[in-house]
Amino acid sequence: MGTATSPPALGTGRLESLSTGPFELESGITLEDLTVAYRHDGPGPADAPQVLAIHALTGSADAAGDWWSPLIGPGLALDTDRVGVLCANLLGGCYGTTGPTSIDPRTARPFGGVFPEVSTRDQARAQCRLLDALAIRELAVVTGGSLGGMVSLEVALERPDSVRTVLPMAAPAATGALAMAWNAIQLEMIDALGVRGLALARQLAMTTYRSEADFDGRFGRQLEADGRLSIASYLEYQGRKLVERFDPDTYRILVRAMDLHDIGRDRGGIVTALAALASAGTRLIGLGISGDILYGPAQVQALVNDARVAGAHAVYRELASTKGHDAFLVEWDQLGAVLGEALSLE
Repeated sequence: MGTATSPPALGTGRLESLSTGPFELESGITLEDLTVAYRHDGPGPADAPQVLAIHALTGSADAAGDWWSPLIGPGLALDTDRVGVLCANLLGGCYGTTGPTSIDPRTARPFGGVFPEVSTRDQARAQCRLLDALAIRELAVVTGGSLGGMVSLEVALERPDSVRTVLPMAAPAATGALAMAWNAIQLEMIDALGVRGLALARQLAMTTYRSEADFDGRFGRQLEADGRLSIASYLEYQGRKLVERFDPDTYRILVRAMDLHDIGRDRGGIVTALAALASAGTRLIGLGISGDILYGPAQVQALVNDARVAGAHAVYRELASTKGHDAFLVEWDQLGAVLGEALSLE
């Protein structure tokens, strides 16, 4: 990884780390140093358009090597022979960017539960801090799914003149009450049971990430050899997997950021906020997912409609899938087509 003293690295196809100095949150609290973990693949901004991909709740900066690997690389939808692709671990994360697992310089111990609350706007500003450090002045596309889609909207609204197309996937303009209700239950589980609560929170979350059709088709009423329902065994496995790689305090911080998400806050409402995209000529492609019960098609369509009312060039696209909310991590052919459309608009 790079260090605070080495030049910022581009095009390495490796995970890098960059210290960017003090960072003030919306709350007024200042982090003494914001370190950002990132990966950049392909040519730099002097030679090619740049794409910013932003991960979802439990993702990392390794989009090209992990959660979007079928989409990023030579000859793929995000062709790294033709475009540069940047992904950074979100502020508050646990994969190299400053968050609850980072060392608090005041105590020489991890921040843990005292790490301050952050918003999707804070997270967008942290992404912008990295863009500045890497001298990336323009983005052909900024995109992400779920939490990543929320932050992509905030990046575009923070710097509309620098973003040609924003492509939020399965992400609303503001988090709705039902999603906040599911989040509240998950956080209560973590508060009451710690690591065990994190596993249970993941199990509950998985029931919102997939669809009834997906669960019926994959598991139905099947039983395991020990007599347990196959769906129950699957959920337990998913909870165990997350505990092995994630942190309860980080989960709490990122879920709360999603709860606070509202692009209209302190901007005069959603339509007024989206007028900034119209003024800058920034295009919006809202991608909904059929069968998504978490941030469903109607919420994405409402975002697109509000953008049109604001005067922005905005279109709605939809993934046809039985996978539910997680389709933005599964439906590679359809995703590739939408990303191709976003790039062709530049």
